[in-house]
Order: sequence, then structure tokens, then C-alpha cells
Amino acid sequence: MSDFRSGFIAILGKPNVGKSTLVNSLLGQKIAAVSPRPQTTRRRQLGILTLPDAQLVFVDTPGVHAPKHKLGQFFNQEAAEALDGVDVVLFLVDASLEPDDEDRQAASLLWGLHRRPELLLGLNKMDKVPAASLELVRPNYQVLVPDAPLLTFSAASRQGLPDLLKALIDRLPVRPAEYPEEQITDLYEKEIATDLIREAALVFLRDEVPHALAVRLDEFSERENGNAYIAATLLVEHESQKGIVIGEKAAMLKKIGSAARMEIEAMSGRKVFLELRVKVDKDWRDDENALRRLGYKIKGKK
Repeated sequence: MSDFRSGFIAILGKPNVGKSTLVNSLLGQKIAAVSPRPQTTRRRQLGILTLPDAQLVFVDTPGVHAPKHKLGQFFNQEAAEALDGVDVVLFLVDASLEPDDEDRQAASLLWGLHRRPELLLGLNKMDKVPAASLELVRPNYQVLVPDAPLLTFSAASRQGLPDLLKALIDRLPVRPAEYPEEQITDLYEKEIATDLIREAALVFLRDEVPHALAVRLDEFSERENGNAYIAATLLVEHESQKGIVIGEKAAMLKKIGSAARMEIEAMSGRKVFLELRVKVDKDWRDDENALRRLGYKIKGKK
């Protein structure tokens, strides 16, 4: 098709503005972990939407923020590098809040780019904001990216998403698809499973644990009947956190495991046997060796 459009779209914003929820909503299925906790997304992930006239390759990025440890540096590094070479940047903000320093920090990444991509400003969570309040907050976000067309929508309720999709497609170059029609992400099933386990933990755990928690996949194998066996370790930084994650009579760990298993089964379309354990890896977020073992590599470090 001569007028077929295809390109990469980076979704940029501070933590918890709904980047992963938006990708899942646009694709119509869950590929990215989401939770009420900020910093659920810890690495770049592609979400690939192929339509009759276009292929949109969404780059879901970690939230830009003021880092307090080396893991936070990795998040910001991933977000900045995701902007390099994309065709469109969707700068996503939370319409229910006034802009803050993290919004301004995210916007500042756009002005250091060598090649300026097409830019859209997306005010998400419009379903949570009265129309009058939405009109008041619009100019406060527009000043961060003055030349960007502004759209309002809700990733959760899907309100306004058709208009957003059209605006994105209109800004993509005319060229063939980058990926096969049936492909929806660049991650393997085992990588998505790891993220879904951590998502379940974030949903259930108290505030002092979530950001200090990582998931290490120890085994992912297929049984002869086509079912999957997954063994994973939940890593925390302190003994007190280990007790919280396990819970009394292992109740919390069982709750996390049950929720994660259901999400993985829904994603993979097959039965899953999931085995979880908890281990302390002291201050792993500031340990470069521990980060490297988990797949987080700080730029400039070998």
C-alpha cells in the first residue's frame, strides 16, 4: 500500500501519568505492567499496533524523576535514550494535577535532542477532571512544550483515544511496516511474566517496600502438556521487608503469586505453575553488580 504509514512513537513523562496503561489500551491487550505505584515501568518496551493503513510502534519508557539511587539513574537514562531516532514523541501528563518539577524535567529532555521529532502533548486522565478545571490546567502544561498540539483523553476509559490515534498516524512517515503484523511487543513471554510478577507485588505491598523490590527469573520452562513452569525470586533490600513480602503464614506471598499467575495465564493463554521465594540483597538499587545481574546497566559502566 503506497500510503501506508509506519514509525516509532516514544511516550515520555514523569512516573504514574499512565504511559503503560495507554499502551495497553491502544493495543487492546496487556503487554505492560501497570499499578497505582509510580515507577512500575523499569525499562523500555515496544508495543506494536498494526492497522490496515499504519503500524505504530510505541516505546513505553520509565518515568523521568529526580533519582535517589543508581537504579533511578538507569530509569532516566532509558527514558532519554528512547527519544533518540523516534518519529513522534507523545509528552504525557496527568490532567488531574498541576505541572511540577518532574514534568519540567521530562520536558527538558526534548530540547537537547539533535533531531527534533514530531511532538504531541497529551493530557491523560481527563475522566478525573471537571471540564472547568481541565481548561485551567491546559495552559500550564502547554507552556512546557509551546509548539506541541494538545489532546485530552483517558487511557483508562479510552475516551478520546480515537482522536489521539489519528493524530499520531498523521505524523508518521509513509513507509512499510517495521514488524510482522502479528507481533505486538519486542519482549519475550518470560520477560513480560517477570514484569507481571512485580506488578502484582506492587499492588499488594505497603509503601515502604515497592521501590526496593525486584524480580529475578530463575526458571521458565515448558511442560510436555504445553503448560509453563516459572520460578522467580523477589529481591528486597532489608530483612524487615522480607517479612512484609512473605506475610503471616506466607499469606502475602501466596496472594502475590495467585494474582501474578492469573495475569500471566491471561497474557500467555496457557496454564502456569508459579513458584515464588523471597531473598534479601542488601541495598541492591545502589549496587552496580546487582543492577547488572538484573539487566540494568548504567551508561558508561562496562
